[in-house]
Amino acid sequence: MGDEPIDEVHLRGPGPLRCPKCRSEMATVTVAGIEVDRCTGCGGLWFDMLEHEDLRGAAESLDTGDPATGQRFDQVGLIRCPVDGQPMVRMVDKGQPTLWLESCPVCYGTFFDAGEFREFSEASVQDMILRRRRQRPL
Repeated sequence: MGDEPIDEVHLRGPGPLRCPKCRSEMATVTVAGIEVDRCTGCGGLWFDMLEHEDLRGAAESLDTGDPATGQRFDQVGLIRCPVDGQPMVRMVDKGQPTLWLESCPVCYGTFFDAGEFREFSEASVQDMILRRRRQRPL
């Protein structure tokens, strides 16, 4: 009974987050009063729970990384959450099957490789426009 491993959540220590893909430091960027972490190496973005939903309109100013670099780092498989160290889960949106995001099942943070947040936001705006058009009576 005492020999089973215990799953622990390891919260990060003080200081800046480390990128889960390239391990560079992440710098804090504030947009609309919300702090987001952007990697100083690969340009990836870390959003705490649901922040990416609130900041879709700020994608151009937030996601300033090179999409080609993002595509290279998108191939990195298993990564750990920069906040609690837990393995992250790769998520695929059925509306955007080429977009792979990583999400933490513990803290619900989300990591976008460089260029992915712009792609995510552009498709979301297009979907919203299409839904409004469909709702209009003929």
